Amino acid sequence: MEELIKAFWMLSVDMGIYIIFGLFFAGVLHQVIREEWIKKHLGAKTHGSVYKAALLGTPLPLCSCSVIPFAASLRRNGASKGATLAFLISAPITGVDSILATFGMFGWAFTLYRIASSVVIAIVSGIFMNIFEDEKPKKAMIFSAAPPKAVSVSVRPGNKKFSVIDIFRYGFITLLSDFSKPLLWGLLLGAFITVFIPSNLHQLIYENRFLGYLIAVAIATPMYVCATASLPIAISLIVAGVSPGAAFIFLSAGPATNTVTMGVVKSILGTRALIIYLSVIMAGSILFGVLIDFIFDSLAVKINRSMSESHGILEQISAVILLGLVGWHLFRGWFKKKDKSCDGGSYCS
Repeated sequence: MEELIKAFWMLSVDMGIYIIFGLFFAGVLHQVIREEWIKKHLGAKTHGSVYKAALLGTPLPLCSCSVIPFAASLRRNGASKGATLAFLISAPITGVDSILATFGMFGWAFTLYRIASSVVIAIVSGIFMNIFEDEKPKKAMIFSAAPPKAVSVSVRPGNKKFSVIDIFRYGFITLLSDFSKPLLWGLLLGAFITVFIPSNLHQLIYENRFLGYLIAVAIATPMYVCATASLPIAISLIVAGVSPGAAFIFLSAGPATNTVTMGVVKSILGTRALIIYLSVIMAGSILFGVLIDFIFDSLAVKINRSMSESHGILEQISAVILLGLVGWHLFRGWFKKKDKSCDGGSYCS
């Protein structure tokens, strides 16, 4: 138990400061990038709209569930199916909070590789959608699928002033509440992997590396894990001896898909889009995973994959703040759930 707590704390300290900064910058992006502006550039059924959707989705801090209402809104307002699908893929895989955390855990080369691969996978999916789908985008579409809890994406007045308070409110309240539980589970699972995975796992995976790729994509595809919460799991897998390629597959396929998103993709874009969505994500994740292992093997590239026991006071304070905020959000969610079950007495307000 002591080793498990220690591993949990080390992961929290390693990631805390980057997630804190990422949440702040996510709040800044939410202030700067207006939903109306994004919709304006994604309506045409062209390769250009797909490129824009993939690039615009990359820095936005939306997980595979919180991206659903945003994408549905784009589609409802006339965005092409190709652009909508590209946005659905690129936004969850990365995000400014995840990008900064990836840099802190894996270094700049791995981070740039993750960003580039997510854009490529999103663009290929969108182009395939445009090629194989003849139906023109329709306006005022009505979707029957009810999206899960998500980050608020309501249209804000174009003349609204820049607000520092709204930056913190969106980043540390709205956004963090959306993935606080997955982040906590990711840290716990990462600590568990670090402590309990067999020490000879790397030998088994090395001898059957392609099998490791298939296992990684099979586990990641139906699983709900956001881009930031997937990082402690991935780094723990690498520390345990799994190849960087297999860990990368988890980082790519995990945030991009889950069973809920699959159902919504089918609902708002159709069965053909779902097939393209799954096929390109799975094939692209494996391809880029194989490629990164080839690069590491041939060039002897190294990443900082060990969790240091020595941290500065800033990193430790950041970990305390992050864990405190996560705990507050979980308690707040529990209290709201309990409050909803109230029978209407005087203490129900």
